[in-house]
Amino acid sequence: MADKWADYLISQVQYNQAETHIVKVLSHNDNGDSVSGGTELTRSTVIIRLGEGSTFVTITKNLEGKWARGAQVRAVTIGGEKYIRTDADSIKRDNLGSLPRF
Repeated sequence: MADKWADYLISQVQYNQAETHIVKVLSHNDNGDSVSGGTELTRSTVIIRLGEGSTFVTITKNLEGKWARGAQVRAVTIGGEKYIRTDADSIKRDNLGSLPRF
């Protein structure tokens, strides 16, 4: 990492049993040249921080064991409810791609 990708980086996700809503994510601070240890954030905390202007990006480990930048995370409103998504679909569910589960 050389440049800062976002305020927060999400490396893992936990969904509810129906797989429609995120329960919590493993979030890291983006320090520009390094990634902090992970902290669990609830779905509502992520939505609040996005609403306040904070930026989130997904991250995964590459074959060399280094962090690789993923997709931008945003809150979208569908049918009056907010969802956390990395894509532009209008499906009523949270979606952070294929991040590892915890």
